Amino acid sequence: MRFRHLALTCLLLVFATVSVANDVDPYLWLEDVEGDSALAWVKERSAKDTAQIEAVPVFKPIREKLLEIFNSSDRIPDPDVRGAWIYNFWQDKDHVRGIWRRTTRAEYVKKTPNWETVIDLDQLATTENENWVWKGAVGLEPDHTHFMVNLSRGGGDAVVVREFDAKTKTFVAGGFALPEAKSDIGWRDENSLWVGTDEGEGSLTKSGYPRFAKLWKRGTPLTSATLVHEVPADYVGLEAFSIVTPEGRYDLVSETPEFFRGTTYIIRDNKNVKLEIPEDARLRGIFKKQLLISLRSDWNVGGKTYPADALLAIDLEKFLSGGRDFSVLFEPKERVALSGVATSRNRVVVATLDNVKSRMYEHTLDKGKWTHKEVTLPGMGSAFVTGTTDLDDVYFVNYNDFLTPSSLYLAEPGKKLKEVKTTPAFFNTAGMTVDQYEAVSKDGTKIPYFIFMPKGYRANGKNPTLLYGYGGFEISMRPNYSGSVGSAWVERGGVYVLANIRGGGEFGPKWHEAAMKEKHQNAFDDFIAVAEDLIKRKVTSTEHLGIQGGSNGGLLVGASFVQRPELFKAVVCQVPLLDMKRYNKLLAGNSWMAEYGNPDTEDWSYMEKWSPYQNVNADATYPKVFFCTSTRDDRVHPGHARKMVKKMTDMNKPVYYYENTEGGHGAAANQNQRAYLWALTYSYLWMMLGDVQL
Repeated sequence: MRFRHLALTCLLLVFATVSVANDVDPYLWLEDVEGDSALAWVKERSAKDTAQIEAVPVFKPIREKLLEIFNSSDRIPDPDVRGAWIYNFWQDKDHVRGIWRRTTRAEYVKKTPNWETVIDLDQLATTENENWVWKGAVGLEPDHTHFMVNLSRGGGDAVVVREFDAKTKTFVAGGFALPEAKSDIGWRDENSLWVGTDEGEGSLTKSGYPRFAKLWKRGTPLTSATLVHEVPADYVGLEAFSIVTPEGRYDLVSETPEFFRGTTYIIRDNKNVKLEIPEDARLRGIFKKQLLISLRSDWNVGGKTYPADALLAIDLEKFLSGGRDFSVLFEPKERVALSGVATSRNRVVVATLDNVKSRMYEHTLDKGKWTHKEVTLPGMGSAFVTGTTDLDDVYFVNYNDFLTPSSLYLAEPGKKLKEVKTTPAFFNTAGMTVDQYEAVSKDGTKIPYFIFMPKGYRANGKNPTLLYGYGGFEISMRPNYSGSVGSAWVERGGVYVLANIRGGGEFGPKWHEAAMKEKHQNAFDDFIAVAEDLIKRKVTSTEHLGIQGGSNGGLLVGASFVQRPELFKAVVCQVPLLDMKRYNKLLAGNSWMAEYGNPDTEDWSYMEKWSPYQNVNADATYPKVFFCTSTRDDRVHPGHARKMVKKMTDMNKPVYYYENTEGGHGAAANQNQRAYLWALTYSYLWMMLGDVQL
C-alpha cells in the first residue's frame, strides 16, 4: 500500500553561481541511464575513484568486519506473521541473494528455530538466468495460502509479479502474473485481485505509477479486468485494497493527488463511497468495526476541534451515517508525537516519540468504551511493533539504542515483555557514551541531536565526527544500534551525530511542514546549526567534521556543502537529489512536488536558491565529496549524481564517485555489495577526517 504508507520508500543562500537554469544543460547525456556513452563514463570514473579509496589501509579490515556483521547467523530474523506461520527473508554468505523461509511461532521463539525454505532466490536466479532481487510478497488474508511474489531485476522498484502456492511451495502455472512494472497488487479473495499496472500509453501518471485501479478475476485476461477507479495523469497514483478483519472484509480505493494528501473511498454495492475526512488525514486501519485515522492538521468537526497528529476512532457505520463524535486515542503534546499504529485481535498498539525517545501504549475497546495502559519498554531508545496479526493478541516489540543491540520481545496479554531474541554485540561499547543536545537554528528554533561518543572522548576539537541527517517526508531519525557505525566508526575513535532537523516527523506533522516547499531552507539551516554547535562545543572542528545523507538526505548534504563549503572536510552524498530544476521530470520525482515545489512554476524562485546543481560555484573551494548512486535506482535518477560529479570535475573540483550497476535505491542488492559500499564510505571518511592507520 505504497501511497497510504507514503513509502519512500527509497533522496541556499544566494551567491555567484554557474547557472544552467536558463541554458541547455551540457550534461543531459548523463541522464540516459543505460546509454553507451553514459555507462562508459560511469565505468571509467567509478573504477578510478574506488581504486583510490580501496587503497586506504582501513578498507580491507572494515569490509571484512562489515561482511561478518551483515552475514551473521546471530542476527534477529524479522518476524513476518502470516496466518499460522512466521515468514522471514534471510541473506548470508551461503544465501547471497537470499531465501524466503518460514517456521511456527513455537519454533521461532527458540534459540535455534527449525526453518523451512519456501523460495531459494539464488537457485531461482540461476535456473531462470535472472538477477532476481527480493521485493516481498502479498499474502491472501487471513490464511496466506497464496501469495503474489514481487521480484526485481537488479533491485529497482519495478517488479515482476507471480502467484505462488504456499502449500506446494511452487509458482502457480497459469496463475495471476504481471510483467515488469511499478505495479500495485492486492488480494480481494482467492479468485480476484486488485491491480494497477503499466498497460501501455496513458496508463501511468507523470510520476510513473498506475492511473487505473481494477478488479481482475482469475482465468481472465487483464484487459477484461473491471475498472474500479481512475485518476488524472498529474496525480501521484492510486490503489485499491482490502482490509480483512475477523469482523469482515472492507474493500477500499485510495487516490493520491500529491504526497500527504488524498481521498479514500469504501466500495459498497459497486459504488465508491467517499470517506469524509480531511485530505491530509491518514487511514490507520479498521479495528472491531472502528475507523482509525490520524490527522496532519487541526480538524474542526461536530462542534469540536481535534488537533493535528491526533489519533481518532469512530464506529464506521455511524461515521458513514454522519456521526462525528470521535474517541481520541492519542493527543499530541509539545515534543510528543505519534510514531506508529498497529492492531492485534483485541488491541490497538500506539507508539509515540517523547523528545525522540519511544513510548508505547495498548488501547482496548469494551462495550463501546476505550481504555489504555502503557507498555513498559526496556529503555528510552527506539521501539517498534512487529509481527502483529488480527487473529490473536500476541505480537513482538523490537527495541534498541546506540549502545544496546536490537532485542526482540514477546508481548502477550497481561504479561510483561519477554525477551526472546537479541543481536550479539558487534562492537565493544565499554567507555562509550550517548548524550542529547540542542542547537539553535537561524530562526531561533531549537534543534535536538544525539551525540554518540567513543571511549576516551574529550571535547578538544580534534575528534573525527560524522554528522548524519535526513530532514524530509516526515521521516524520523531515531537512536538505533548499528553494527556498521559502531565498529567502523565509533569503536575506531570517531564521534557519530544524529540530527533531528525539521522536515522529519520527530515532533509530528508541523515539524515536517516547517521545512516543506518555500520553507525547505529551514532543513539546511538546522543541519548547519548542528554542525556549528558541534564546533562551538569543541566536539570537533571544520578539519575533522564530515556529513552524510542519502536520497532526500543527499539533497540535504549537497545543499549544505554548497552553501557552507568551509564548514566541512568530508561529504558522503548517496543516491541524491541534486538537480532540482529537472527532478520532477526524472523517474518518480514528479510525485515529490508537494515536498519541494514545482520548478516549472513560480516555486523555482525559492528552489533555485538552494538547488545544489544550480548553485555549485566555479570560484568556491569545496571539500572532496564522495558521491555514490546506482544504475538500477528507478526512484531517484542516477543522473543527479552523475551530472553533479561531471560538472564539478569540469570546474576542476576534486570529487570521488561510485555507481553500482545494480541495487536500486538502496545502492546494493546483496550483503557483499552492502559491505563494499559501506567499506568505501568509512574508508573515505577516515582518509578525510582522521588517522587512516587506526
